[in-house]
Amino acid sequence: MAETKTGASSTLDFDVRTQVSEVRRVTLIGLVINVALSVLKFAAGILGNSQAVVADAVHSLSDTVTDGAVLVGVKFWSKPPDECHPHGHRRIEFLVTIFIGLLLAAVAFGLSYNALSTLHEVQKGPPGSIAFFAAILSIFTKELLYRWTISVGREIKSPALIANAWHHRSDGLSSVPAAVAVAGAALVPGLAFLDRLGAIVVSMFILQAAWRIIRPSVEQLVDRGAPEEIRLGIEQLACATPGVQEVHAIRTRHIGSGIEVDLHVLVDPFLTVEEGHKISEEVKRRLIDYVSDVVDVVVHLEPYEEGGERGRV
Repeated sequence: MAETKTGASSTLDFDVRTQVSEVRRVTLIGLVINVALSVLKFAAGILGNSQAVVADAVHSLSDTVTDGAVLVGVKFWSKPPDECHPHGHRRIEFLVTIFIGLLLAAVAFGLSYNALSTLHEVQKGPPGSIAFFAAILSIFTKELLYRWTISVGREIKSPALIANAWHHRSDGLSSVPAAVAVAGAALVPGLAFLDRLGAIVVSMFILQAAWRIIRPSVEQLVDRGAPEEIRLGIEQLACATPGVQEVHAIRTRHIGSGIEVDLHVLVDPFLTVEEGHKISEEVKRRLIDYVSDVVDVVVHLEPYEEGGERGRV
């Protein structure tokens, strides 16, 4: 059994190292793209006389802040368990995820406020085509970056990377009203107000994305258990383990992207301590091997008695 534990631990360490490597690689590439887009849109907004594209450049720049938060955060949440943090540091990832969500919400409120406060202003002159093409390039680039980042985030089960992906998409969405406004103002100068209205609509989508990012991380920080279907799967698999008579008091909690399980297993009261230990180790092995996201299991042994009376071993 000691051999099995070592193998499981090595596999877990390898998975953590792989996840950290992927998070850093994807985030660094995203950071470079965000900086390049910010510089491009800022220059295009100035040269093309478009306030919308300049504002969009500022939004792209906010993406670099979340990229930095992920790069700094991964150094902390990937640390192994220690004496002060026996469950590891994976919940730091939830804090980083919430930070990204809050920053995204702040950007949405800022865009809305700016759009409302300048709704009455008149555009000084028609924007140039360079501003339009910069906004179009941003839309396609950020959508591709979103799809790639969220695909990797879901594959390695990283909520922070998934949150960052949504920030990429929000940046792409904010380029849509900028492109529409530039095109509309160029064709019909009297339609410049569409820029502000479009920004308000897009900010609502950004707020929705922020809520989708923040809510699950807050739920996991306050120890919300795993979904019912996972709990039922844990119960069924544990009950099917040879030597297990009954299972009860199943509790789950999230540790980073994984799930920790605590359950009580009833066995024959006349088994030796060694036999009971082997059964508990088999329950643990099965749950880690076959139940999605389970990374640790604590098994409490109890004697099974006819009539429902239970005691502790």
